[in-house]
Amino acid sequence: MNVLDAIKNRTSYRDGYKDTGVSREDLIKIIEAGINAPSGCNKQTTSFIAVDDADLLKKLWKEINPKAKDTAPAMICVLAQNLIAYKGRSFYVQDYSAAIQNMLLAIVGLGYESCWYEGQITDADAIGRKMADILGVPEDYELVCYLPVGIAAKPVTFHEKKPFRERAWFNGFKNT
Repeated sequence: MNVLDAIKNRTSYRDGYKDTGVSREDLIKIIEAGINAPSGCNKQTTSFIAVDDADLLKKLWKEINPKAKDTAPAMICVLAQNLIAYKGRSFYVQDYSAAIQNMLLAIVGLGYESCWYEGQITDADAIGRKMADILGVPEDYELVCYLPVGIAAKPVTFHEKKPFRERAWFNGFKNT
């Protein structure tokens, strides 16, 4: 699948997954897509942990609330370090966002589905930190997102996007 097809075919899949595993080779390809994302001032603030051990997945799913579909045979946890990059500013949010998008495209390109789960683990209840502790992640890293990875058990549905003319213009705001 070429990159433009992957972009068009990527959607947030929130249903169950088939019992089919995800190969380590594919998990490596997905993480390499994240590693190859752009990074503000090349600080490379984003790191990753692939989880494919069933017992460890159960421990992680147990911490996640509200409950997500916990049938994915693999999960990629995205870690970030809030490092100063330029003039007192950090670009770690942009760094991990670019990495996550690259990985989501790789996931679709390899025939899997996923969803970007961030809000429910970065709230005040610190689910991300609980997950990080299970994985042995040091305190100077924040677990900011997880991506379940697997083959969709149900048909993938797409949400309609607003038309181009409502969201994009040439040479000025709302110019046609």
